[in-house]
Amino acid sequence: MRRFLAMLPLALLAACSPASPPPDQKPPQPKAAAQNTPDNAELGSPQWYAWVDERLHISDDGHGPDRGSPEWSSAVQHKLGQEAPQSQPGSPQWQQAVDALLRTRPAM
Repeated sequence: MRRFLAMLPLALLAACSPASPPPDQKPPQPKAAAQNTPDNAELGSPQWYAWVDERLHISDDGHGPDRGSPEWSSAVQHKLGQEAPQSQPGSPQWQQAVDALLRTRPAM
């Protein structure tokens, strides 16, 4: 009888544990990561400009300033409003600030 009582907790534990491990599930990703962020795109590359353009809706069906041009950078500044970087638009420091800002905020 003592054996039976000693085995009872083990039997209950075995009965309550799952038969097989749950399938691997991808954890939910933050919205910024789900926006096709170019993880390996260099700042100032065509892929990076396209990503910024898509996030801020600078071009409208292919109409708008050329990506990377001073007019385009001005449009990015305008879309960012008060959050716009204070460095010279189009400069490497500006690109880095825009990139950091867009990676941490929800899409517009």
